[in-house]
Amino acid sequence: MPNCRTVVPFSGTPEQEQKLREVIARYKGTQGPLMPILHEAQDIYGYLPEEVQATISEELDIPLAEIYGVSTFYSRFSLNPKGEVKVSVCLGTACYVKGAADVLAEVEAQLGCKAGSVTSDGKFSIDADRCVGACGLAPIMIVNGDVYGHMTVDRVAGILDSYRGEVE
Repeated sequence: MPNCRTVVPFSGTPEQEQKLREVIARYKGTQGPLMPILHEAQDIYGYLPEEVQATISEELDIPLAEIYGVSTFYSRFSLNPKGEVKVSVCLGTACYVKGAADVLAEVEAQLGCKAGSVTSDGKFSIDADRCVGACGLAPIMIVNGDVYGHMTVDRVAGILDSYRGEVE
């Protein structure tokens, strides 16, 4: 789709790098420093690009492959940048059975992007989650932490429009 990106060039700032190095220095030498460093690195950059993982690898003397393995194992870490507005649709069993795939297809159509990508202007990102643990509200769409239960295709445009105003 022409409106989306799955690969975005790294554009970290010197200020972000300084914060990252301060975080690494704070945890270096403690037991089990990797997880808290990865969490704080993601807070600094919004995701965990390869360049950030490489810095952590060099500073902690941990193989990059190990850091990549941890980063990809835990679902709360992201290797791709997110938009200002983060949209996710649960595709867990309960949500899927109640029409979540159609809701996701409508989100993709409305934003012109597929799940796992970000709009070319960087305003919206779309993700398909597995189970978010709110099966009684199935199907579920989450936008910037706001949970929308009992989703229907007809509600998608209105909800997304309410967030468009926040980022334009």
